[in-house]
Amino acid sequence: MEWELILTLVFFAFCAGTIDAAVGGGGLIQIPALMGALPQTAPATLFGTNKLASIFGTGSAAFSFVRRVKLQWSLLGVIALFAFISSFIGAACVSLIPTHILRPIVLIMLIVIAIYTFAKKQFGQVHVDQQITPKLLVLAAMGSVAIGFYDGIFGPGTGSFFIFFFIRFLQVDFLHASALAKIGNLMTNLAALSFFIPTGHVLFELGLMMAVANIAGSLLGVRLALKYGSGFIRILFLILVSILICRLGYQILSGTS
Repeated sequence: MEWELILTLVFFAFCAGTIDAAVGGGGLIQIPALMGALPQTAPATLFGTNKLASIFGTGSAAFSFVRRVKLQWSLLGVIALFAFISSFIGAACVSLIPTHILRPIVLIMLIVIAIYTFAKKQFGQVHVDQQITPKLLVLAAMGSVAIGFYDGIFGPGTGSFFIFFFIRFLQVDFLHASALAKIGNLMTNLAALSFFIPTGHVLFELGLMMAVANIAGSLLGVRLALKYGSGFIRILFLILVSILICRLGYQILSGTS
C-alpha cells in the first residue's frame, strides 16, 4: 500500500478518534475513508480493521473518562457485561436481518432523538448522582442489551443511542453519558473483534497504524469534552445525529450501502 494512502487513513483515524471520544460516531469518518482507500477489499475486512483501530481509541477515552469523571463501578460493570454479550450475538446474527429493513427504523429513531434533544434545552445539562438500585441496574442492562445487539448487527449511531439512553433513563448529563457510552462502545468493539479476528477479517498492520492516530485523537477529544463540558458535547451530539440522519436518508433514497 502506498504511503500517501496510509497517511491519509491515519489522518482520518485521528479525526475519528477526536469526535468519537466526545460523542461517538468515529465510524462515520473511518469506514468511508477505508472504503474509499480500499475499494476492492471485502466489507467485513474493512469493518474488522475499523474496529481494531477504534478499539484502542475508545479504550483510551474510556480510561481517561474513568480517571477524571466520577462513575459508579457497579453500573459500569452491568453496562460492560451486557453490551459485550449482546454485541457478540448481534455480530453472529448479522446475516439474519437485512440492513435495508433496519435503516428506515434507525432513521426515524434518530430524527426523534434530534427533535427531543433540540427542543429540551436543559436535556443532558444536569447530572444527578445515581443511587444504585436494582431498578437502575435493570434499566442499564436493558439499554445495553438493546444497543449492544444493534451495534453488532448494524452499528451506525451506536454512541448516540448510548448517550441518549443514559441521559434519558439514568438522569446523567452529556459528560457523564459520554463516559458511560465509551465503556459500552469499548465492549461492543471488543465483542465484534472477537468475531472478526478468528474469521480473518482484519488488516493488522494498517489497523494498528490507524490505532495510534485514533488514540492521539481520543486524548484530544476527551480533553475538549472535559474542558468545555456538557454544553459543548450537546452541540457536537446534535451535529453528529444530524449527519447520521442525512447519511441514512441518502442511503435509503439512493439505494446505496
